[in-house]
Amino acid sequence: MKRYVLTALMLVALQGCAVREPMPAEHDADTPTLTPRASTYYDLLQLPKPRGKLVAAVYGFRDQTGQYKPLPSSSFSTAVTQGGGSMLVDALQASGWFSVLEREGLQNVLTERKIIRAAQNKSEGGNNPQMPQLPSLMAANIILEGGIVAYDTNVRTGGEGARYLGIGVSEKYQVDQVTVNLRAVDVRGGQVLSNVMTTKTIYSVDRSAGVFKFIEFKKLLEIEAGYTTNEPAQLCVLSAIESAVAHLVAQGVERNLWVMADNVPIEQTNLVKFLDQQQTSL
Repeated sequence: MKRYVLTALMLVALQGCAVREPMPAEHDADTPTLTPRASTYYDLLQLPKPRGKLVAAVYGFRDQTGQYKPLPSSSFSTAVTQGGGSMLVDALQASGWFSVLEREGLQNVLTERKIIRAAQNKSEGGNNPQMPQLPSLMAANIILEGGIVAYDTNVRTGGEGARYLGIGVSEKYQVDQVTVNLRAVDVRGGQVLSNVMTTKTIYSVDRSAGVFKFIEFKKLLEIEAGYTTNEPAQLCVLSAIESAVAHLVAQGVERNLWVMADNVPIEQTNLVKFLDQQQTSL
């Protein structure tokens, strides 16, 4: 009888293994969504309108930290994102102050223009009314330079916990820090018009609870539970870049490098918040 029961249990187990578990990507709750944005993004959307947009070029926004993820993750994976240039372009467009020219993928643009010119030359006399001549590429007034200049780990660590009669809870935290630099360079003379450095903290929290107790002689009860929350580093880099763009706009308005559309006092706009932060940091 025991043999039959054991056989039946094995068949049930095999049947359960035959049913394919759905992958996490197939769950409705895990469908792709837009990237969550911090308060710095909404600060950009609320900036006052410019009298005229600045034509800007971004050739790159590199990782200058030289930091790699700590072991055992990987000794070849970088600690911060390598997509700083794309993040900067997104922040510049969200501000409404800049018309951004494609420069990071400039070679691709030039290749497509060559293809169009080759097609135009095949037409009679090189003039095809259905294919208008290509205009010249736009030139930028300013170049936005800079990069991710620092990534410091374990800037601050700590925690607390308590245990009584084998039952305890604990909490630990770690603070990292990322710093970005953004500067606007005048194309005509190469002068640095404005320079900004912003810093964003990255929080990691580990909470756990456990029970370690003898319920009978030689019988030990041990239960552990916990979770860890790590703030995404790429979102913190994005937030630092967005804050740098807002500070750059505020500095330019204060120094009369660029002008707002309406004759509204700067004290009545959200630029005053960024100017106050700059004064506080001095």
